[in-house]
Amino acid sequence: MLILIWYNNVPHPKLVEYKKEQNWVEKSGDYFHFPGGGTQFKDGVANYIEFVEKTLPAIEWGKHIRVILDVGCGVASFGGYLLDKDVITMSLAPKDEHEAQIQFALERGIPATLSVIGTQMLTFPDNAYDLIHCARCRVHWDADGGKPLLELNRILRPGGFFLWSATPVYRNDERDQSVWNAMVALTKSMCWKAVAKAMESSGIGLVIYQKPVSSSCYQEREQTSPPLCEKQDQRHHSWYVPLGGCLNRLPDNSSWPAPWPKRLRIKPLSLSNEVETEQMFYEDSKHWSALVSDVYMEGLGINWSSVRNVMDMNAGYGGFAAALIDMPLWVMNIVPVHVQDSLSVIFDRGLIGTYHDWCESFNTYPRTYDLLHSSFLFKDLPERCEVVDIAVEMDRILRPGGYVLVQDSTEVINKLGPVLRSLQWSVTLHQEQFLVGKKGFWRPGDASIST
Repeated sequence: MLILIWYNNVPHPKLVEYKKEQNWVEKSGDYFHFPGGGTQFKDGVANYIEFVEKTLPAIEWGKHIRVILDVGCGVASFGGYLLDKDVITMSLAPKDEHEAQIQFALERGIPATLSVIGTQMLTFPDNAYDLIHCARCRVHWDADGGKPLLELNRILRPGGFFLWSATPVYRNDERDQSVWNAMVALTKSMCWKAVAKAMESSGIGLVIYQKPVSSSCYQEREQTSPPLCEKQDQRHHSWYVPLGGCLNRLPDNSSWPAPWPKRLRIKPLSLSNEVETEQMFYEDSKHWSALVSDVYMEGLGINWSSVRNVMDMNAGYGGFAAALIDMPLWVMNIVPVHVQDSLSVIFDRGLIGTYHDWCESFNTYPRTYDLLHSSFLFKDLPERCEVVDIAVEMDRILRPGGYVLVQDSTEVINKLGPVLRSLQWSVTLHQEQFLVGKKGFWRPGDASIST
């Protein structure tokens, strides 16, 4: 994680002045500096993280808690500092008056995505995250019948935690107490239990809720509001699906994943119990381990020391990301909406990812990834988009000097290569199936480069 980035890469100084008293970001010459402050991190984010674990030791950063969603993440210092504790955080924020928060996060090398909790489901599977964090994230959790918090309940793993640090937790004025009372009523109706509440010496407080692991509480509620979702309402792909006003049913067997890093290698909880499927999973892991070590690291001319932000555009079970786990990088695993859903398996392994339709733009800023990986993505593309459409989006997402690594059929490679060359990329082919493209610094109208 970087604490210094070039100003010219993200030339947005508004936060420096707007959040000056909270130490989000500082400008120093040609650089932005991130000192680890935040609205709720009065004594610094490192102290805040230690305070959380002291408040609830069961959290056990990097062992029990591995996969986190940070809602309203600011410049993502919370997720950034947790990387050193073997915690992978999906930092999430909209583009609002705070100006380019997610662009700052990705430029620092911290996993992040543009999104908002509004009218549609987040593009994550059910029961995915070990912990969800909100530090003054400015979401009205009880709005519209509690739909925003019900969405968190959907994506929070049974037994998982919601960490809420906001003024209603520790201030007694009328407005804050009204919000607190509404939150107490809503969490009770959802069978969430407040397992810890504490205040730092700085005066900042937090409460930690835990989602149940058993459905018994749902049956014992005095009022059936919010109602339980009908089984047919629980979809695999949360893609363009309106927020629901119901309480997701718990899985029949709610188990917690094995401690990290063991959970990465063993059979994921959401994987089918069929012998053939389990065997396929282990074979997939072996395949990617061998391919990465024998081919990707040795013979493709990629300078991996320059790679930090990686995207796997067709992630499958997350085998590519698992094979890279010991390297100083992170992988955004994409499960296209037109292929078999495997995103729950990826989260069970302690990795992160999201759904996406590659006929549309991906929710990120331009020039935010160092390497894009695609394994047989193009052969299953919907008819409404072509190879050139995906190539243009790759060019938008990838930073200059970054790499595209594509394994696909000869037909696809023969289509993709000329498109990338037309964008002034250098393109090489290896073993007749691996295309490596490197994006240059060419700009349209650059007379110094012959077209």
